[in-house]
Amino acid sequence: MAIALRAQGLSKRFGGLKAVDEVTLQLAEGQILGLIGPNGAGKSTCFSMLAGSTPPTAGRVFLGETEITGLPAFRAARAGVVRTHQIVRPFANLTLFENALVAAVQCAGRDHAGARALALEALDFAGLSARQHQYPAGLTLAGRKRLEMARALACNPRVLLLDEVIAGVNPAEAQEMATLILRIRDERKVSIIMTEHVMAAVMRLCEQVVVLDAGKLIASGVPREIVQNPEVISAYLGKKHEH
Repeated sequence: MAIALRAQGLSKRFGGLKAVDEVTLQLAEGQILGLIGPNGAGKSTCFSMLAGSTPPTAGRVFLGETEITGLPAFRAARAGVVRTHQIVRPFANLTLFENALVAAVQCAGRDHAGARALALEALDFAGLSARQHQYPAGLTLAGRKRLEMARALACNPRVLLLDEVIAGVNPAEAQEMATLILRIRDERKVSIIMTEHVMAAVMRLCEQVVVLDAGKLIASGVPREIVQNPEVISAYLGKKHEH
């Protein structure tokens, strides 16, 4: 199976602290891969290195066969690796359409008409086209998360890194977001890595799961193996969940 994205020996030090310690993982084309772990495990730092927001101290990142290690985030996005952010910060003074248009113009390499079409298509896909002329302040948290997804889709990604897009919304909205993620993979042929605290979503959506704890990769496998792994149970769920 072709590999969409892979990281090899990825490490990040902040002074004496090793936030990420020699993590190696790979995302197959058409796959949804879960990256999980307790708070402080290094998930966000790992995401930032994959997306180009943070340069690694050591290790390499490849998109397909092309090395993208250390590319700044806008170049990584233009190459095809796009991330969402856990704390959603849309441009408050721009409409939903303009928010998506900025992403399309910056990242997708289209002319103006092509960028406009891509922005509209992304908003439509995320279920926001009816509100395209409104401003982000009028959206619920779930709506702002959808806008974040639309902005990412307007970049025309090959690989999408989803940072906690389900956390914090109500169960019905979580179900809708899970369906949207599956549609992005199936209809737009985008490979996805998602980090998420909502374990039910990880179990439903991810074919493979990798687990970080204190910056190290401690387990990798299909979801049903991962949730029964004693090391994962103690690291991720705490001792009280062990049988």
